[in-house]
Amino acid sequence: KSPWVILLIVFIPLGYMAHGLKWNNSWIFILNFLAMIPLAILFEFAIKDASLRFGQTIGGLLNAISSNTVELITSIAALKKGQIRVVQASICGSIILCLLLILGICFVSEGISYKTQKFNRIAAQTNSSLMTLACISLIIPAAFNFSVERNNVSIHEGELLNLSRATAIVLLIIYTLYLLFQLKTHSHIYHKEQKEDEEPQLSLIVSIILLAVVTVAVSFSVYLIDSIEGIVKSTGLSETFIGLILLPIINKSAELLNAVIAAVENKTDLDFAISVATGSSMHISFFVSPLVVILGWIIGQDMTLSFELFETIILFISVMMTNHLVQGGETHWLKGVILLATYIMMALAFFFYPN
Repeated sequence: KSPWVILLIVFIPLGYMAHGLKWNNSWIFILNFLAMIPLAILFEFAIKDASLRFGQTIGGLLNAISSNTVELITSIAALKKGQIRVVQASICGSIILCLLLILGICFVSEGISYKTQKFNRIAAQTNSSLMTLACISLIIPAAFNFSVERNNVSIHEGELLNLSRATAIVLLIIYTLYLLFQLKTHSHIYHKEQKEDEEPQLSLIVSIILLAVVTVAVSFSVYLIDSIEGIVKSTGLSETFIGLILLPIINKSAELLNAVIAAVENKTDLDFAISVATGSSMHISFFVSPLVVILGWIIGQDMTLSFELFETIILFISVMMTNHLVQGGETHWLKGVILLATYIMMALAFFFYPN
């Protein structure tokens, strides 16, 4: 319903045209970047609308597994091109965006109306503990890689790959157990975050058709990925900045738009907002990240969980900052400002980070 989304739809054919007519890489990237935003939002809308028809457990499972399809498609497109650094940066950047930018906007908007506001502390602390585990799963391979390289051991790529693939399997098992915990055995903890009064706005057939059309359209994100190398050369932007800051805006555009609209209209549901922000981060950490490692294994791309040390440290800071601010079970606008300021400083660091 947002006029901005409707306006951005015009960039979808323009993005295809730019690639087909072999325009300048900068134009191809910009137009396809803008085109991917409404596609991601439409996909998220269709998934949520369809999931409302299947009850809390099945609908929640469908929404959890499918809500990161856009990120998976863009990651696979980059992985097939061998742009592993872009994939790693995109995963790390999406987590940081959810924890700092989206949550920060929600805290500030809620703080405008209330001096302090309480939220579901048990659910927030549970999600925080899981995010700490996810962060550990990235620190271990990075520390392994750093330690081996420091000791001048050159032949260690095989061991690093084996460690990453084994860790990916563990993360997928944890993700399955997390879904069981959230949707079945301890669903009462997350009950407040479920919007039970929502009704489907589309028929099931229309939802399926919309999903199919948008999925096909999103698969052309390969145009965006293809132009990254060219735009790096022409603009001087690093692959790190593109992956950590720009691609996550596409992948999480639906959550980001909802947070901004709620802030503008002063309609933030704090429990639901925290659930979406931390939940989305966990889906990336425990589902998207390990699945991309496994898919890389299948297609012959050596995707590992050993991210750049600088990115791993930044991610650790983001998780620790978020965990600290949600521990008390209440928030105010200054906490939101702290999260937003942290995100801005990190974005600046990634902007100046050499390619």
